[in-house]
Amino acid sequence: MNTTIDRSMNSAVNPSRLFLASCFALITTAFSFSIRAGILPQLGKEFNLSAEQLGFINSMWFLGFPISMIIGGLVYHSVGPKIIMTVAFVMHTLGILLTIYSGGYTGLLISTLFIGFGNGCTEAACNPMIADTYSGSKMNKMLSRFHMWFPGGIFIGSLISKFMTDAGLGWQAQIWIIMIPTLIYAFLYFGQTFPTSKVAGATSLASNFKAMLTPLYLFIFCCMALTAISEFGPQQWVGLIMSKSGAAPMLILALTTALMAIGRYFAGPMIHRFDQTGVLLGSAIFAALGIYLLSTQTGAMAYVAAVFFALGVCYFWPTMLGFVAEKIPLSGALGMSLVGGVGMFSTSIFQPIIGRWIDGERAQRVSSGLSGDALELAAGQATLAKMTTFPIILIVAFTLLFFFMRNRKAGSVDESVVLEQPQL
Repeated sequence: MNTTIDRSMNSAVNPSRLFLASCFALITTAFSFSIRAGILPQLGKEFNLSAEQLGFINSMWFLGFPISMIIGGLVYHSVGPKIIMTVAFVMHTLGILLTIYSGGYTGLLISTLFIGFGNGCTEAACNPMIADTYSGSKMNKMLSRFHMWFPGGIFIGSLISKFMTDAGLGWQAQIWIIMIPTLIYAFLYFGQTFPTSKVAGATSLASNFKAMLTPLYLFIFCCMALTAISEFGPQQWVGLIMSKSGAAPMLILALTTALMAIGRYFAGPMIHRFDQTGVLLGSAIFAALGIYLLSTQTGAMAYVAAVFFALGVCYFWPTMLGFVAEKIPLSGALGMSLVGGVGMFSTSIFQPIIGRWIDGERAQRVSSGLSGDALELAAGQATLAKMTTFPIILIVAFTLLFFFMRNRKAGSVDESVVLEQPQL
């Protein structure tokens, strides 16, 4: 009886409209990321904030994200994605309005936390919804194309922020822009039927927790903390770190995210050719190289460094979630939400730490006699050099994962061959 109901509900689903709405919801998340990165220097100047204080403001974006992702994952199968996305709309709207009328440091902390809540609800609802709408290789392809709109939205938002800043428009006007995709996704979701889970047992929290207590899930859980900070650390701080590099920081961010969006759009053939583990290992290598180059290059070469960085972090997020959905399906919506949540939580923790690194490098170089642009450049590059630690650890971790999954796959093939042999 339940199967009949599920099939009739899924037959009424409009996958194209739901997917389009999900993309605009993710564009909202991306705008809140890129536009905030663009206005960070303005906020610091207007409210007389240190880099560490700006780091705490950034951390609220990444803290609200995992909290609502985890809660959303826990209640996804009981309340459904429609209610979760309604909460996302309310949180996004409140966060935008409270940011504009914040008036200072405390107000910016609270408003950024609300926007983080909205972003986390988006991930908690959309990832399992897309996984339930599509199957097999198409599921991996559509997840990658959905996540294409995070860097794609950052690319658009970066250019908008740069244009508005160059035109002398204040940070409040830039924040208003985030309302545009917010209203669009609310309209597209309105009145739609949402899919139900296609994996038997995935709606049971007991099955979810059992699947999440396996060594493979726990390994991916830990790796996600490092992939996320490898991607978001340099991106969120590009406005300050690269401001004196001789290259335009927002153009670096725009170039990086444009390449990421293109890469994610064509992720299907890449994953098919190299498998998820091969893609993750290659990504870690390019990410380490890209961050290192960003920490050493200036002028036009900074854009070249951005290309390597983009190739590195491009596939991290969607491939990690696709790995969980495909290789550990019984973890369900909760498993995907927790993996995404730990990524954002680790990034939240590191935001004030990165700000402290910048302040510390500045102080150290002031005592060495540096000042002005040379001081800012040296402090920024030294901070980026420290960030190379994250992808270097991932190179080791994903090498181990690559050989483990290859051996496991070979073992399962051998086992199937044995089972097919006639009994003597």
